[in-house]
Amino acid sequence: MSPLALARRGLARRADLHPMTPLEQIRAGKTAHRLSQLVIGLVLYGVSMAMMLRSGLGLDPWDVFHQGVQEHWGVSFGTVVIVTSFVVLLLWIPLRQWPGLGTVLNSVLIGLATDATLRVLDAPDNLGARWGLLLGGIVANAIAGGLYIGSQYGPGPRDGLMTGLHRRTGVSLRLVRTSIEVSVLVVGWLLGGVVGLGTVLYAVLIGPLVQVFLPMFTVRLPAPAAESATVRR
Repeated sequence: MSPLALARRGLARRADLHPMTPLEQIRAGKTAHRLSQLVIGLVLYGVSMAMMLRSGLGLDPWDVFHQGVQEHWGVSFGTVVIVTSFVVLLLWIPLRQWPGLGTVLNSVLIGLATDATLRVLDAPDNLGARWGLLLGGIVANAIAGGLYIGSQYGPGPRDGLMTGLHRRTGVSLRLVRTSIEVSVLVVGWLLGGVVGLGTVLYAVLIGPLVQVFLPMFTVRLPAPAAESATVRR
């Protein structure tokens, strides 16, 4: 199937994501398919982060923050990602959110995959190659997001913080997301994280790309009993 046909297929389909408790996520079925897709998506997400890092042309807001913290802490980039993930998970407690299996694996695998990729991927000297890494990293990031979100094993720590704040405060999802990402971007930049054209491109491209890829990779599952009952009423 051609890239154009894939894009049309993604735009034509709807991502049928169901709100599920952690137990419902485990019992929903298609376990082998969903688990393999989840792990592949999380590993690819870490690879995409390493690609953007090696491009040296700018990072997404959270990675600007991770890089800024790394500058002052002296540990690996992936270690900062993992520690930050678990700190963010602590913020879920007052929001009364429960992490799913995907949330926990997200907190660990992405950081490990990023460090593993950074060990074998050098920063190119050629500007064209750096742009290739950046653009390839953004596309790979969107595919990875579609894979792991589409497995329906729960949101990542940062996405869960966003949706939890939206649910508890009533503030629009867009405003919550913008506020969080601007905050971590500014803090990361002040700490020494790289902000560049890649940061702007990521902000512009990631939404439309995820909109294409998420419906492609969303695993179709039966609606939870509570959701089905609500629909019937």
